[in-house]
Amino acid sequence: MAEAIALIDYGAGNLHSVYNALKAADAKHIAVTDDPALVRGARRIVLPGVGSFRACYEGLTGIPGMVEALEQRVLEKGVPFLGICVGMQLLATRGLEHGTCPGLGWIEGEVRRIERTDPDIRVPHMGWNDVALTPHHGDHGLIEEGEAYFLHSYHFQPEDGHDIAAMTDHGGGLVAAVARDNIIGVQFHPEKSQSYGLDLLRRFLEWKV
Repeated sequence: MAEAIALIDYGAGNLHSVYNALKAADAKHIAVTDDPALVRGARRIVLPGVGSFRACYEGLTGIPGMVEALEQRVLEKGVPFLGICVGMQLLATRGLEHGTCPGLGWIEGEVRRIERTDPDIRVPHMGWNDVALTPHHGDHGLIEEGEAYFLHSYHFQPEDGHDIAAMTDHGGGLVAAVARDNIIGVQFHPEKSQSYGLDLLRRFLEWKV
């Protein structure tokens, strides 16, 4: 399917809920795929993800040619890319869950466990929470302030604060979204965030990079 929206299938648990949310956001020609050849022709790419950083990294890199296809299409050709939850965390240089594991390295930084500094704060961070834009969130217009659904025990801390598009508060600031050029990543789950999440997906589908 040429020029499809490629939803990467590498064993991520939220694959079908993301597919249904994209359909609800009026997406056309969605290809759930583990085929690097299709990814090289995709017009938009969505990388979902739930579970551990290492398991997701090994699942993605275990598909021959997939990382190379993603790098060619996203980094070289500049097509719009959306990473969701662990799909966003994989953009990092490394993750520290169950030992150090490399990431894609597209946005420098680490994925670290949420520090529980307040006994009333629970880990994992689960449920609805505010999404607040940073002053330097850029002019991509994809992330808006509102309330989204989160479920995670680890968080992405980019090295460059200008890569942080939005924050949330859970016993301290946690990165809710990152952005660089044609790349957007969200820690929350748009597929579980009702109208807020569907509006985000609609903006992604219309995004002109």
